[in-house]
Amino acid sequence: VAESGAIVEYLVDRYGKGRLKPAHGTPEQRRYNYWLHYAEGSAMPPLLMSLVFSRIPKQPMPFFARPIAKAIADKVLGTFIAPQLNQHRAFLESELEDRDWFAGAEFTAADIQMSFPVEAFAARGGLGGKQSHLSDWLARIHARPAYQRALTRGGPYELMR
Repeated sequence: VAESGAIVEYLVDRYGKGRLKPAHGTPEQRRYNYWLHYAEGSAMPPLLMSLVFSRIPKQPMPFFARPIAKAIADKVLGTFIAPQLNQHRAFLESELEDRDWFAGAEFTAADIQMSFPVEAFAARGGLGGKQSHLSDWLARIHARPAYQRALTRGGPYELMR
């Protein structure tokens, strides 16, 4: 199985024993499906583009090309990528205004899937006072015993360094 959303779905269906997924046909299940795939399909592309374009000027190149590469990268970052990231952050923040978890009142695999892009926003300096719901959500993820066990087994979580 490939693609993280499909992998998560497979694991939950195969080993979840009814956990980490809302009941079929409920509004929470529709939200669950949405967020399970939003993570990779919508949130990650501008985060990845941000990472790539921010590194372009630092790559080896002839000295005379560096100012041109930097100007192009800065223009793409400023006029396209940054506004997209701001839209996603604002949308995610608004979705957590009246619920603790992305699919509803209960933690689900959609929250696991969403943890990567939200961690990426945080690692890139994208969470602050304006994203208090996202920051609180991430704190709840970090406080989960399963998350703590994963850190114990796998070591510190390092993202986009």
